[in-house]
Amino acid sequence: MPDYQPLRLRVPEPTSRPGDQPDFSAFHFPVAGSVSKPPIDVDFNDIIEHAMTTIRVLNKDGEAVGPWADSISDDILLKGLRAMLTTRVFDERMMALQRQGKTSFYMKCTGEEAIAVGHQLALQQGDMNFPTYRQQGLLIAQDYPLENMINQILSNAHDPLKGRQLPIMYSAKDHGFFSISGNLGTQYIQAVGWAMASAIKGDTRVASAWIGDGATASNDFHAALVNASVYRPPVILNIVNNQWAISTFSGFAGEGRDTTFAERAHGYSIAALRVDGNDFPAVYAVSKWAAERARRGYGPTLIEWVTYRVAPHSTADDPSRYRPKEESDAWPMGDPVLRLKNHLIQRGIWSEQQHQDLEGELTQHIRDIAKTCTEHGILGEGSKACDMFEDVYETMPAHLVAQKQECEALNND
Repeated sequence: MPDYQPLRLRVPEPTSRPGDQPDFSAFHFPVAGSVSKPPIDVDFNDIIEHAMTTIRVLNKDGEAVGPWADSISDDILLKGLRAMLTTRVFDERMMALQRQGKTSFYMKCTGEEAIAVGHQLALQQGDMNFPTYRQQGLLIAQDYPLENMINQILSNAHDPLKGRQLPIMYSAKDHGFFSISGNLGTQYIQAVGWAMASAIKGDTRVASAWIGDGATASNDFHAALVNASVYRPPVILNIVNNQWAISTFSGFAGEGRDTTFAERAHGYSIAALRVDGNDFPAVYAVSKWAAERARRGYGPTLIEWVTYRVAPHSTADDPSRYRPKEESDAWPMGDPVLRLKNHLIQRGIWSEQQHQDLEGELTQHIRDIAKTCTEHGILGEGSKACDMFEDVYETMPAHLVAQKQECEALNND
């Protein structure tokens, strides 16, 4: 008989656990400005290495260097900083409302603000995002009314979705923001389908799909890539690799340190890039490149945004149970807000005092808006539950008419 040893499964393990020293030694980021910028009509075979490295623009001195350091206008940079800072302040205020029991649930994007904001500023009016629950910056970068977002979070009488969505699952068609789904992965195939429809109609609009590192293990992710590969629709396929799903590190979705998430696109003949997601100029430049590639008919691009989830997965999560408390501070790519602030100061168009003044202004502004929104009702108070019967049928069936009347009678009591 052969001398076989008992078989064992390989179970991925993060580099550190609670109580350990954070360890990011496996990450090797190239020098800022060292990765080439290919033409938008490049074949995926000619940029294989772009999925294995990391595109960076900002160096340690806050300077924008290299071929991806396009001449971004001061206006875009300043707008980006304001939107990123607004997103961060907004997150803090909404987290406070949840802790006060005024809403049931919230999810922050702390540390990831540059990705959504930079990407949105590179898109055009009419393009459609298919987001997950951590891309609130897509709306904030467009100056979407914060009142609408807060009322939806509170599920109050002014909630534009009438309480029909979980808090933070926004929907804003006019702002190119497809309804968020709690079933992760569905938005990927929807984005590819929307992009296919755009091409069939002879339009010039592009779709942008969003997914986290954990959900790349879903069937929908691969189904989307199959169709994107076959039909080559105008779609950008974003993967936000923030190192952690709700309680497991990225290795459980595929060992994202030995083989990058961006490399998965190669099996589908799709061009792929890997980018420092905490580098606003890099995010903006790569997003603009991918959008132009899609709009010119050169097909899909998959982008892996390398970042770090500083906050808990959600208000229902305690990250101290599965990762070191100091890990976010040890993340080698730094804070995206501070990096952009330093870049603007280095360019001579910003100052520390201006930054402090803006932060104070936004904090007070969002506090005032939140106060007004709570006057319209909070979770469980001031809701319009009976509206659930509306906007479903063109002519409401008799049994639903009766149920709505019963609901209204209960509310009146």
